[in-house]
Amino acid sequence: MVSAVPAVVIAAPASGSGKTTLATGLIGALRRAGHRVAPFKVGPDYIDPGYHGLAAGRPGRNLDPVLVGAGRVPGLYRHGARGCDLAVVEGVMGLFDGRIDAGAGPIAEGSTAQVAGLLGAPVVLVVDARGHSQSLAALLHGFATYDSGVRLGGVILNRVGSERHEQVLRAACERVGLPVLGALPRLAELELPSRHLGLIPVVEHGAPAHAAVAAMTELVAAHVDLAAVAALAGATVRGEAWDPGAALRDIAPRVSGASGAGQAGSSGDPAGGARRRSAHPEVPSGERPVVAVAGGPAFTFGYAEHRELLAAAGARVEVFDPLLDPLPPATAGLVVPGGFPEEHAERLAANTPLLGEVAALAAAGLPVHAECAGLLYLARSLDGHRMAGVIDADAEFGPRLTLGYRDAVALADSPLWRAGQRVRGHEFHRTRLLRTGAPVRAWGWRGSDGRPVTEGAVTGAVHASYLHTHPAGDPTAIARFTTAAAAFAATRIGA
Repeated sequence: MVSAVPAVVIAAPASGSGKTTLATGLIGALRRAGHRVAPFKVGPDYIDPGYHGLAAGRPGRNLDPVLVGAGRVPGLYRHGARGCDLAVVEGVMGLFDGRIDAGAGPIAEGSTAQVAGLLGAPVVLVVDARGHSQSLAALLHGFATYDSGVRLGGVILNRVGSERHEQVLRAACERVGLPVLGALPRLAELELPSRHLGLIPVVEHGAPAHAAVAAMTELVAAHVDLAAVAALAGATVRGEAWDPGAALRDIAPRVSGASGAGQAGSSGDPAGGARRRSAHPEVPSGERPVVAVAGGPAFTFGYAEHRELLAAAGARVEVFDPLLDPLPPATAGLVVPGGFPEEHAERLAANTPLLGEVAALAAAGLPVHAECAGLLYLARSLDGHRMAGVIDADAEFGPRLTLGYRDAVALADSPLWRAGQRVRGHEFHRTRLLRTGAPVRAWGWRGSDGRPVTEGAVTGAVHASYLHTHPAGDPTAIARFTTAAAAFAATRIGA
């Protein structure tokens, strides 16, 4: 077996230490030095990978043990690192921070420490130097010895105030035997613009995002020992690379229908024998169904593996911008991912032909998968602006952030999930639904207080909710959705 691409994991004692600036700059600087760098982000973050991808010249990907299962992380890493000679993995929150309710133990589920252990990669700790002096040695000693399974390979000092400050901090690191791989000065102009859910996505930020990535690259190249970082990198990942086609073949026997109850034939499988005759076991024979995926500035939240799985399942994936475009011709399935529609509501509302087309096709049985921003787009209105009206609800920007992992159960059959199926997902939004009708709810789970929560809506072949899922964690859903799209395309051809 080919050895794994070596990696360094960029972690910190706490959020706000400068991981994204350092990781993005490091990716860009290593690339400029001649490395082919694979960029990764721990957890369900959709925004940081956009900056990573801009620096690397290839898609940023996520490694999330909670959403995909710890066993899939090594394979997804190998898949994302193909063709590279080095990987940079940006952590989440503090090094040992993860899912709070995941049970006892020093390594929290979904933490940077867990992912570093799964990869067998060393950790570089980024320390916000403001307010630190000799006592930094005690902090580093704690992080280095907290768990023997985590290998702390070095430190990068961030926001250093002066040469004297740097000398004191280097002496503290030396006391605990940790090499200093770099020391970055305080530069306020490198602060990236943010809003209620974090950084502004690369697609929206445009030329300033490119300029910011270039500035981060210059900063890291000037103040970090790139050769030492590259020499530190390592990985002990075992097993094969994740492959979307293989993932679908593995679950093909468990795919049992593509749409809700009452839409399947007597066999319970709308694809029936046609699926067995297909080169792609999930899709009936014939033309590859067009699955339209909303993109552009309003819908930036998505995983690269989603489109890869759709294509492997037999779909022809077409990306379009709901701010400007109509649906692609012959659309047979629609995916509206997360993003910031509240920032673009007026322009979304102005594309009235698209809104009418989405509503008409949804009423005709078009399979639709809408997550978070997609739910808002399918509502009657968003902050007073007309939306598609597929879901009987109005949406508005809310007073507080909703954030966290959910252990959810599907409450109704849909083109993606069967009622009773259990799924792990993640909520991340600051909007809320108002004046809702009485829809069939998509998901149910227990809140932190133990009370039952129901969320989202299933109507016809539409599944819409706030819950984000990772398709690599449940390829069955993608197989069923593509089957439903193929079935819808067949009915349109025969009409």
